[in-house]
Amino acid sequence: MLPQSNTTNIGGVKMQKLKSSEDIHANSLFVIKRDGRKEYAMFDKITSRISNLSEGLDLDYIDPAAVALQVINFLHPGVTTVELDNLAAQKAASMTVKHPHYGILAGRIAVSNLHKETKNLFSEVVADMYNHKNPDLNTHAPIISQETYDVVMANADRLNAAVRHERDFDFNYFGFKTLERSYLRRIDNTIAERPQHMLMRVAVGIHGSDIDSAIETYNLLSEKWFTHATPTLFNAGTTKAQMASCYLLTMCDDSIEGIFETIRRCAIISKNAGGIGLAISCIRANGSYIEGTNGRSDGILPMMRVFNNVARYVNQGGKRPGAYALYIEPWHTDVFEFLDVRKNTGAEDKRARDLFPALWIPDLFMRRVEANDKWTLMCPHQCKNLQNVWGKEFDDLYTKYESEGRGRRTVKAQELWFAIVNAQIETGTPFMLYKDHCNAKSNQQHLGTIHCSNLCTEIIEYTAPDEVAVCNLASIALNRYVRPDKTFDFDKLVQVTSVIVRNLNKIIDVNFYPLKEAEKSNLRHRPIGIGVQGLADAFCLMRFPFESEEAQRLNRDIFETIYYAALKTSCELAKTHGPYETYPGSPVSKGILQFDMWNVKPSNRWDWTELRRQISEHGVRNSLLLAPMPTASTAQILGNNESIEPYTSNLYVRRVLSGEFQVVNDHLLKDLTELGLWNLDMKNRLMYENGSIQNIETIPDHIKALYKTVWEISQKVIINMAADRGAFIDQSQSLNIHIAEPNMNKLSSMHFYAWKKGLKTGMYYLRTRPAADPIKFTVDKSRINATVKTDGSIEKGTGAQEELTATTTTSEEQNLARRMKQCNVTDENGACLMCSS
Repeated sequence: MLPQSNTTNIGGVKMQKLKSSEDIHANSLFVIKRDGRKEYAMFDKITSRISNLSEGLDLDYIDPAAVALQVINFLHPGVTTVELDNLAAQKAASMTVKHPHYGILAGRIAVSNLHKETKNLFSEVVADMYNHKNPDLNTHAPIISQETYDVVMANADRLNAAVRHERDFDFNYFGFKTLERSYLRRIDNTIAERPQHMLMRVAVGIHGSDIDSAIETYNLLSEKWFTHATPTLFNAGTTKAQMASCYLLTMCDDSIEGIFETIRRCAIISKNAGGIGLAISCIRANGSYIEGTNGRSDGILPMMRVFNNVARYVNQGGKRPGAYALYIEPWHTDVFEFLDVRKNTGAEDKRARDLFPALWIPDLFMRRVEANDKWTLMCPHQCKNLQNVWGKEFDDLYTKYESEGRGRRTVKAQELWFAIVNAQIETGTPFMLYKDHCNAKSNQQHLGTIHCSNLCTEIIEYTAPDEVAVCNLASIALNRYVRPDKTFDFDKLVQVTSVIVRNLNKIIDVNFYPLKEAEKSNLRHRPIGIGVQGLADAFCLMRFPFESEEAQRLNRDIFETIYYAALKTSCELAKTHGPYETYPGSPVSKGILQFDMWNVKPSNRWDWTELRRQISEHGVRNSLLLAPMPTASTAQILGNNESIEPYTSNLYVRRVLSGEFQVVNDHLLKDLTELGLWNLDMKNRLMYENGSIQNIETIPDHIKALYKTVWEISQKVIINMAADRGAFIDQSQSLNIHIAEPNMNKLSSMHFYAWKKGLKTGMYYLRTRPAADPIKFTVDKSRINATVKTDGSIEKGTGAQEELTATTTTSEEQNLARRMKQCNVTDENGACLMCSS
């Protein structure tokens, strides 16, 4: 065992651990106050400050004196009060594993520290940011736009009075540190905004002089009913209010000029913090003739490496690396090389590991794989227009080219399938999207063939050389709608969804567009993307296990309600502003709604008949409305589980600049505490079990059912729930697939089940479990042995068993054709391997 260090690093300052708290006066340790005064460090004073910030927390489990003792043990002469607060917050955060309220306490300490370092009045902070000067040239370099500044100054008293700074104290430590690191605006590298200032800036940036709407939006954001997307939180109200998340492009042309114009567009979007999805199926294949030079093309790989370097060089507004997903159809001659670009082995000149490969798959390919039939690879330069047709039109054109012998190479369809699945097992990609489903179920299908999705696979929008598709996003925090009596507040969900639709429409109008092609597209079609976070949290609060019929029913009801409220509000906006420009000819203009395209009948909860009548009379303001996206950053800010995902684990590590912290699922910790089961032995057992409670006999079965992790939930259930909500999602959804030990059969079974269920996005990432879990390295083995001895579940002293990574054997590949037709998804005990392990 390593010796314990007697120092800790806080904010870059090494703190000396004292042998006892009495050493404080023996060493005459003092702190430096914010005004420069010196004062002796006193245990009672530190304890009193922490106690004051513990108001309303469960003091049966929260011990302010224990935190203070941790703080007092790490001091050095001349420590500042800012450093003391940072230390206190860090020590409280490290105790979150004892009770989730320690995380809230840590957040409160950090927030209190920030409040002491920043101005109180919103208008003064806005004025400081507007009057900012270029530090090199000493010239006016405002952070806030002129319009936002003028609105705030004209309404300063009302806006200042509306800001509720006490709500900052509702953020837990990890949510606050996420805000502090990336979201709160700085002046000369010093944070100027408080979280409430940021939220009011966003509200004013969206609504301008409409102060009533700005305050309404501020309160809903501040009370955590929903959140706008990261680019909106970053940029609303600033001099470059680029608030869109997603940009979708197709190649301008299969030429040097077209390729580099596309690269230019991607670089500009990336500079302005947009994520990129790009369709490249039109680029000629390796070996194709180039008439202008009498030479031969090197295909898509060298071009992809250029995009890879652009993504590395041009980051997203200096905050995140550039991120590009490149989409190709599986008939392209270079598809095998495309699949390998993220692999860790192979020639470096054939790798582009900073890009995300994605497949845009026609149904014909899936049918050929299932039938173990042949598949012809083609070059788009010789077999023109394949990327521009779908459904029967694609099938007819493809088979025509086959019959004419235009293909470059013929392979077994399953040979390509094996390459796809093997790449996914090794790298988690390519993403899987189904071209015909995406087009057949799109309200933009009348515009032309849709060529790709976005970086995160939830946006399905039309692109063309003269149109760059855009989407503005927001996510609803579903856990907030669970009432104390364990009922779900659908009326509040309708109200908030309506606000979001109005907000996103205003964002479309005031957004800074980095490209004229993006502005053209967004103003013509006006798509938006409403998603969710905290679905698993809502299930927990309702006491519905993720796999239960009740959870599945609530899942359907939630998305039906959001779709209804969004369509209704979009129709109301159309009454005032008119329908979007390209509304005529769309499915909705013909009375065809998303669930009609899935042949699903909605419930009787909402009056769909009257809404259809209203739409037929007035139209809608937006072509697309729902798009459940990943919510990694914003969910961490609000303290929710991500998106539509189940819990990945009940014990995980949160990483912030000040270190790594073990965190237990808040809901589980509360339940175990109330049952009298939470103690150090249980913590160590949970670590030993990699965050699973299924093998812990002392935990009741109904708790085990409620806290199954994604590895313990059948992926059939995950896909069924995706299809259930999909009937009300007019874009698509970021659907991760989790298979602990993937192999050819498991993954093939899962893909075919998702395709046959009609999903547009069959898979975003494939998530697998590591062979060794780092959490186990910190387990106190003696406590595990003691726990095991008590409950008798494992023989004393056995220790952790090594997990093995599954591999795909040649015999599996040989037998896949025979098994493909037999391979239906079954329950946990079935042989089809769709379930989690």
